[in-house]
Amino acid sequence: MHLTYYGANSWLLEFDDLRVLIDPWLVGSLVFGNMPWLFKGDRTEPIEELPTDIDLILLSQGLEDHAHRLTLQKLSHTIPVIASPNGAKVAKELSYSTVVALQPGESHTFNNVLDIRALSGAPIGLNVENGYWLHHEPSHMSLYYEPHGFPPSALENLEDVDIAISPVVNLELPLAGAIIQGQKTALEIAKALQPKVFLPTAAGGDIQYSGLLDKILTSVGGGSQFEQALTDSGLSTKFVSPQPQVSFEVC
Repeated sequence: MHLTYYGANSWLLEFDDLRVLIDPWLVGSLVFGNMPWLFKGDRTEPIEELPTDIDLILLSQGLEDHAHRLTLQKLSHTIPVIASPNGAKVAKELSYSTVVALQPGESHTFNNVLDIRALSGAPIGLNVENGYWLHHEPSHMSLYYEPHGFPPSALENLEDVDIAISPVVNLELPLAGAIIQGQKTALEIAKALQPKVFLPTAAGGDIQYSGLLDKILTSVGGGSQFEQALTDSGLSTKFVSPQPQVSFEVC
């Protein structure tokens, strides 16, 4: 299995028979609610070529850093989309032809080879968005993905997991607390799932941020601290910090 990390929450998973694009932000700036003064993200190294031959788009949330409208406009609207209800709403508004919405606890099998189970993820407003457990039947590879560090309450009920993708840092706002809480939950996830490989997400990539929120956001934790925590806990999980836009093989 090969993976490519595009920064923020954007991943490409490549199985022998399937290419899955997760939470893609690949073009343009990252802006919430058309308010660049509040928060804006730009890549220091633009993506020259969008990934091709995508079989499935998987969206965990409906927010711009997961369902980036400009990116979704650029991609072929014939690519099937599986998403949280809020992510599905964005894809439908953009006229994607095949959209499946999954609530936490619901499952879907794609192309008879990829089992997808939606898990409870981050609370966003009044909604709980998705994490995912994926199992690729031909390769027997399983993957856990949740981009805000909000794992479901019963992690131990998940079947074997080879790869876990989740943040390892907290991003905190004054008064509001942690909007990403990986520093708090990454080790909990590693202990419960005991994946072969743990990959960080949400705060990585060659991205420059600006705006009011960026000035008051505080980052706590990091890869080296998490790697040491794995060692101290006696876990054999390997922590890998990926180089953005470079495909690498796992397991």
